[in-house]
Amino acid sequence: MILLPAIDLIGGRCVRLAQGDFARETNYSDDPAEALASFSDGGAVEAHLVDLDGARAREPRQHDLFIALANSTSLALQVAGGFRTVDQVRRVLDAGVARVVIGSLAIDDPDAFVRMIDQFGPDRLTLALDVRIEDGMPLVATHGWATGSGETLDTVLARHPSVRHLLVTDIARDGMLDGPNLPLMKAIVAAHPAVELQASGGVAVLDDLADLANAGAARAIVGKAIWERRFTVAEAVAHAHG
Repeated sequence: MILLPAIDLIGGRCVRLAQGDFARETNYSDDPAEALASFSDGGAVEAHLVDLDGARAREPRQHDLFIALANSTSLALQVAGGFRTVDQVRRVLDAGVARVVIGSLAIDDPDAFVRMIDQFGPDRLTLALDVRIEDGMPLVATHGWATGSGETLDTVLARHPSVRHLLVTDIARDGMLDGPNLPLMKAIVAAHPAVELQASGGVAVLDDLADLANAGAARAIVGKAIWERRFTVAEAVAHAHG
């Protein structure tokens, strides 16, 4: 399993939100390039960056920063936030970003997402599905988790059979350090073996990473536990590898 240390960006600052709530922001650093350098020094090979300003505005806000960071690091960057058009995706991919994350657009305009996959290929795009567990079912939420789509995770995936990279966040656990939703991740891996699952939300201790690896996750996105110094990137990389 590959570890993706995460940086959420607001106005160029490295922050974390609790359950996606902008009113519950913690500021950790004003230097994302320095953070990426520390991730690389710890043995990480990939990192996950989110333009929270862009996600809220539903249009690019910090994509120039993504490009600058891609040119400043050897890490393969996966970036999210504010992507709505093919041109926006092409711009950052051409500049050296490894993968672009598409979330709400895939629900609101699935044909547009299909066109993106056709244009760039399934290795350059990640489908992000944020879910709330209701009556045992993972229901997909959109637009910063404010809107319920009324669709299950399996229903959305059935509409996009060419997806290779899937990022799933259990909203209830994001930024809460309560441990990941292992039953959910195991169920996704079992139902969709051709998909490379990225598990997000809840990692608090190193054993959580080993558990996710054993559950079959291809990648684990870890933010708050690293920023809160629960463990080092080097320790996390070692546990992610098993």
